[in-house]
Amino acid sequence: MNQNPSLLMQLIPFIAVAAIFYFLLIRPQQKQMKETKKMLDALKAGDKVITRGGMMGVITAVKEDEVEVEIAKGVKVAFTRSAVGAVVPQGK
Repeated sequence: MNQNPSLLMQLIPFIAVAAIFYFLLIRPQQKQMKETKKMLDALKAGDKVITRGGMMGVITAVKEDEVEVEIAKGVKVAFTRSAVGAVVPQGK
């Protein structure tokens, strides 16, 4: 019975580190992934977007797994949905 309290005391730091990792790293990353998925699912024609590569343009068509983006007058490029990094707010 003497070993049980000391074993528990040895495990407490590992449990604390696991909890810190969860709340500082894993949980925020899951939240960000959920927000990104929500943004990608809400893409529609007319949205001004910035790709992960830094190109800016306006979505002209949305298909199942890709979007068509007009990057210049008459120049349209197809990207996968995951290539869209952000949607620019309408006022900008």
